[in-house]
Amino acid sequence: MKISVLTATYNRAYFLEKLYNSLVKNSDYGINIEWLIMDDGSVDDTKKVVENFIKNNSISNLEIKYYFQENNGKMVAINNLVEKATGDLIVDCDSDDYFTFDAFKIIKEAYDENIKAVEDKSKYYGICFLKNDKNGNNIGNDFKNKETTMFDLYFKEGETGEKAIVFFTDIRKKYKHELVNGEKFITEARMYHKMDEKYKMICINKPIMICEYQEEGYTKNIKKQFIQNKNGYFEYFKEILQKDMKGVLFNKRLYAIKHYILFGYLTENNFKIKYIKSIKNKLLYILLYIPGVIKSRKEYKRK
Repeated sequence: MKISVLTATYNRAYFLEKLYNSLVKNSDYGINIEWLIMDDGSVDDTKKVVENFIKNNSISNLEIKYYFQENNGKMVAINNLVEKATGDLIVDCDSDDYFTFDAFKIIKEAYDENIKAVEDKSKYYGICFLKNDKNGNNIGNDFKNKETTMFDLYFKEGETGEKAIVFFTDIRKKYKHELVNGEKFITEARMYHKMDEKYKMICINKPIMICEYQEEGYTKNIKKQFIQNKNGYFEYFKEILQKDMKGVLFNKRLYAIKHYILFGYLTENNFKIKYIKSIKNKLLYILLYIPGVIKSRKEYKRK
């Protein structure tokens, strides 16, 4: 088995050692590891740090490859790395995250127990695991179902928090993060929901990754990300409201509609009710439209 770890990084040289060390610790489980790093136009010592990893690496089954691109954002970086990946499995790991000491053992065991034994492997796009914070706490909830989709997981099963997905490479290479109007970021969920249309995933209630949110990161600066990438987010919520919403939790309906109103306001696609499939959602949209626009004006003043 070979796993390709994809890391997009921008001015995060000082975080990469934790991730490198976690890969070294996971090199004892009989798995070949390919760490592909895309430097997204960093102006710090990222290249030098990675070159030192490569120079000093004595682990025979750990291969490190460094690439550089002009600053185009995380999603373009990951798209480019997916094309270069040669492993059987692919997992994204942000530059400020790192793996648990036994992550690759857990991945291998989950694959052997849940995928090797399955007659039709082609119906899955990957295996989903938990993420912990640096204090060992689960970021979100445990999984309720063993087999599901990312859309069902969050919109029907009430899951919260980030998860770590290990993709099957042959499936992952069929998809890309779709960006709009030259924007540099879009939620990964947009791609996941497209994968959900053809495939499912296996869920394992074990953590394989440690997540440390940074002050300058995407999660901490969500409003800024909304403004800078408004067109992609509008498309994302439009796609959600075009789905069959049977079984979707009421609070998730409200979440999707409120954000559709917000990004309709930010992109000046106001009152695009024609994209909403469900009659119930159309009625909710009409009821929430005016208060939603008023709130959007207060929080996101249009220049």
